[in-house]
Amino acid sequence: MTQKAKKIKIAIDGPAGSGKSTIAQNLANLLNINYLNSGALYRIIGYYLNERKIDPKDSKIIENILEKLNIEIKNNRYFLDGKDVTITIKDSKIGDLASLYSKNNIVREKVNQIIKKIAEKDNIVVDGRDIGSVVLPDSDIKIYLTASLEERAKRRWNEEKEQKANISFTEILEEIKNRDYNDSNRSIAPLKPAQDAIIIDTTNLSIEEVLQKILKIVKESGIYGD
Repeated sequence: MTQKAKKIKIAIDGPAGSGKSTIAQNLANLLNINYLNSGALYRIIGYYLNERKIDPKDSKIIENILEKLNIEIKNNRYFLDGKDVTITIKDSKIGDLASLYSKNNIVREKVNQIIKKIAEKDNIVVDGRDIGSVVLPDSDIKIYLTASLEERAKRRWNEEKEQKANISFTEILEEIKNRDYNDSNRSIAPLKPAQDAIIIDTTNLSIEEVLQKILKIVKESGIYGD
């Protein structure tokens, strides 16, 4: 595909375990544009604030601290004040911290600010939970991936087993059920598809099948030439 001059923004949203990160990264590779995982930014901030034992509700201190925070993304690796934290933030406990601190609007504003700044200068595929609906509402294409609760839990469980984590399928299922509830019922930017998002149920689809569906959408949109 031949890239046009206009900056391209593709938003891929969805609940935990829907496959959005895998699909977004693969799509970015196929289109030869940048990929940004918004969840990684929340994880970095959650990790950073927790290390300093900051109260998630203390907006003033959080705002002061985040003003000095230095996050860099190089070759799909994430750096916090010069330190590579790509592996560190994959821990499921860090995911819980991300969810906890993301309830604070100051944290969400910081992450949104980072994403918008990157999207202004780069062609990008961004995945998250409110990219198409809140962060980049002017995205050229908005995809919302979903899948059954059981399928999403199975995917996460397989990921955890690959990392030799000692956690049961039931625990993962409960974690995702709780995450769904918290994400969908939070007062700030609750999880929901953007009004103009294209919804794809990935329950019975392979990664390749989902990618082909989205590539067809990209081609038909005209944001890329042949």
